[in-house]
Amino acid sequence: MEKSRVLVVGGTGYIGRRIVKASLAQGHETYVLMRPEIGLDIDKLEMLLTFKAQGARLVEASLDDHSALVTAVKQVDVVVSAMSGAHIRSHNLMLQLKLVDAIKEAGNVKRFIPSEFGMDPARMAHALKPGRVTFDEKMEIRRTIEEANIPHTYISANCFATYVVPNLCQMRILLPPKEKVHVYGDGNVKVISVDEDDVATYTIKCIDDPRALNKTIYLRPPENILTQNELIAKWEKLSGKVLEKIAIPSDEFLASMEGTTLANQVGVVHYYHMFYEGCLTNFDIGDNGEEEASLLYPEVQYIRMDECMRRYL
Repeated sequence: MEKSRVLVVGGTGYIGRRIVKASLAQGHETYVLMRPEIGLDIDKLEMLLTFKAQGARLVEASLDDHSALVTAVKQVDVVVSAMSGAHIRSHNLMLQLKLVDAIKEAGNVKRFIPSEFGMDPARMAHALKPGRVTFDEKMEIRRTIEEANIPHTYISANCFATYVVPNLCQMRILLPPKEKVHVYGDGNVKVISVDEDDVATYTIKCIDDPRALNKTIYLRPPENILTQNELIAKWEKLSGKVLEKIAIPSDEFLASMEGTTLANQVGVVHYYHMFYEGCLTNFDIGDNGEEEASLLYPEVQYIRMDECMRRYL
């Protein structure tokens, strides 16, 4: 089967740059949207030029220029959006509505993958404020996609490993803690962490797969379904150092967001649902429009969390 031509929107972002690389590595003719708004951001420009040198095609269009965006979309078969939805970075999810409008008018796209790559928003209707804003926006985008009858795949990637594994799930730091670690509740709730390169690999695997059409694909590598206590134990074994554990009750954890920035409040809510409620693992993947990536693509040799941690020794 001939491989689809892929347009990546948000290709210079945290997950987008990995999706570009995965698309090229898997042999797809790969296009990257180059937005005029790049301005004087030399780092992004250099990244785009690197992609070009690796074989990607740069397509210039602004999300505010509907005609140019339609022209860009008409050049490809698949559109993957990796626009940021993280409040600690930029938060641009709703700009995707302009992309959906362009895809609808172009009429040629065989698959659209919107920017999700986290918790499944369809399962987060009960989420607390203000953290629920992320899920509400993603669901609005889903409704728009489905009302336009655009073929799609939703990627639920759970936790990006670099954000939650080396730091042993601590907020506001990325490096491993040196002396003590805060434990959420009893630390025995299962969470799922996926290496970011693996997220990109699974995403591109889906785009030509009829089994993923109009479905949610959950990334649940079985050896990466671990409790916080298990992650701490792995680090202690690798580092040879025992950390002081400080248990944080759920009410105390939620109270910690009072008077803080919106980005921190959103993060606290997301952590609460993951590490206290267990929202990543407290359900079974069903047969109705849901699939699990490691079962669909057993050939992917995904990164285990021990390997992720070893880089920090």
